[in-house]
Amino acid sequence: MTYAFVKGHGTENDFVLLPDLDGSVHGALTDSEMADRVRRLCDRRAGLGADGILRVIRTADYDGPDRPVSDAEWFMDYRNADGTLAEMCGNGTRVFAEYLRSAGLAGDEITFATRAGDKTLRASGDIWTADLGSPKLLGATQVSVAHHFWPAANVDMGNPHAAAEVESIDPEGPVGDLYDTPVFDEDVYPRGVNVEFFARVAERHVAMRVFERGSGETRSCGTGACAVMVAAAEADGLAGERDADVTYRVDVPGGTLQVTWTTDDRILLAGTALLVAEGTTTL
Repeated sequence: MTYAFVKGHGTENDFVLLPDLDGSVHGALTDSEMADRVRRLCDRRAGLGADGILRVIRTADYDGPDRPVSDAEWFMDYRNADGTLAEMCGNGTRVFAEYLRSAGLAGDEITFATRAGDKTLRASGDIWTADLGSPKLLGATQVSVAHHFWPAANVDMGNPHAAAEVESIDPEGPVGDLYDTPVFDEDVYPRGVNVEFFARVAERHVAMRVFERGSGETRSCGTGACAVMVAAAEADGLAGERDADVTYRVDVPGGTLQVTWTTDDRILLAGTALLVAEGTTTL
């Protein structure tokens, strides 16, 4: 069968969007068939290439067992590049919102459903700001790469993260190239985890790299940037009550994100969202 796709990215965290507004295009596939389709689409040599898939479907027309309880019209059905289901994707929310706006399905303010609850986004030009809710600091854990070990903050952003502060994120240093999956505590993260390594650049300014579960090292991770900001802010003594919003700049290989922790305990992620191609495929 032939079906439509759109390609987009947020700070080079790239996605293939599958418009399936009423569920008639991909809805008949079994879970394993859909996972296989996702893997083929995300293949960077034999497919379109992407870090994940954003299926655009009306919430009322999604009939999966994990159908969200939401009054939002649209549901962001997200899968990692290996075909596994994921709760949510921070950069993906911005790309999803940009698609809805460009298709005339929504305006500059959008609320849609995800497996991690409803997300509201607002646009100012090509910058989308996503309200990703309240973070959960769940204590300390540990991660390792090539026999190097670091303490890490266990941060829940609707999906799991282990954020480790390191002296350098240089690929020539201990963190390495992240070709291999970082080792983590499987008792703490039974469904896997996104692992971030971050280093200080200046006051309230950090740089990070990320290994996303189901995708490998990516050029950016929105919820990962939020987890890093929360971990850095906690280390800076800013995780408690605040008299004013706190904003950090987070540099990722694909660009720059701004993360704000508000006085009412919300995390706001701001960055670009660009659609770069559209077409049809038989993959």
